[in-house]
Amino acid sequence: MSTYLDYNASAPIDLRVLDCMVDVYKNSIGNADSRTHGFGEKARSVVEDARKQVATLLGISSDEIFFTSGATESNNIAIRGLVDYGKKTGKMHIITTAIEHKAVLETVKHLSEDGFEVDFVKPGLNGRVNANDILDKVREDTLLVSVMHVNNETGIIQPVKEIGEVLEQKEVLFHVDATQSCGKLVDELRSIKYNMLSFSAHKLMGPQGIGVLVLRKKRYKLPPVKNIMYGGQQEHGIRPGTIPVALVAGCGMACEIANKEYKDNATKASDIKKAILQELNESGIEYSVNGDPEFCVDTTINVSFKGVSSEALMISTKQFCGVSNGSACTSKNYSPSYVLVAMGIDTDTIESSLRISWGAGTDKDEAVEGIKEFLAVAKQFNS
Repeated sequence: MSTYLDYNASAPIDLRVLDCMVDVYKNSIGNADSRTHGFGEKARSVVEDARKQVATLLGISSDEIFFTSGATESNNIAIRGLVDYGKKTGKMHIITTAIEHKAVLETVKHLSEDGFEVDFVKPGLNGRVNANDILDKVREDTLLVSVMHVNNETGIIQPVKEIGEVLEQKEVLFHVDATQSCGKLVDELRSIKYNMLSFSAHKLMGPQGIGVLVLRKKRYKLPPVKNIMYGGQQEHGIRPGTIPVALVAGCGMACEIANKEYKDNATKASDIKKAILQELNESGIEYSVNGDPEFCVDTTINVSFKGVSSEALMISTKQFCGVSNGSACTSKNYSPSYVLVAMGIDTDTIESSLRISWGAGTDKDEAVEGIKEFLAVAKQFNS
């Protein structure tokens, strides 16, 4: 049986989350915005309880939580929702990195067609952008800085804490894509200074199709973000549309579980990473890790096997384990990883690189067995 090792694409749902959602589907049938009967009140209570669960995980106020369809939509609202404010104030400059998720990169590129100037900062060979390279580009007309917390392809932690500390003293909005860190780097996230934050529930073993946009209040005011869709006043007008109560409940439950178990999960993840690295070291295969291990989360390895096509290797080993060689959002038409290209990694290394990722639902023994079978095939490519 194949072992699933592509958690950075989507984590399997926690059965406790699924049970919660089934209960809501069965017993909370109302529209959360219906005001005239008890069914609506019950649904609304489920939503507000979930909002508190998310807020508790992040260490913020529940009135700063807005539900969306996922991090892609949250990123779009956080960025595109500032267009009117940027034009009104003359703040038409945006800073981001060259390794952001496409949901950020494509959105800011679209704004560049609408008169905004965008700077893309590249990381070093270690996969990490330099905080000063970001901060040195801040100008009087800078509207927004958007930097992901953890890169989805390499697992490298970006210096968002250092950046946030400086930007807090400036009139510059700071957005953090926390899709790969929410529910994992819990203590770190709680310490970051930011104005906006995005994540998807399915990356922390919640359901697909639901995410969160955090809008932090400053001097009792939310960031000047406007809705980018029209059709209702749900989520205080930030995100119109009927609230998917069961999905919201699942998101809340996933956050509650993460809040209770993240420390144990971190230990488990670290043990799995050590075991995988041991198998790599004992395999006799020449390999290299992309990105500095010192700054890498314990749930991801981006590894290159010299002289081995990652595409061919993945096809030949899919009966043993499921891994990937890039973001799921860009994998239909294969092209070299733009993240690894931005890091300055050579083409041969990129074409032999793939990502292994795991999480709280991964069984260590199954992961090791899957990797052993995987490496046995990889070794044949070099024989």
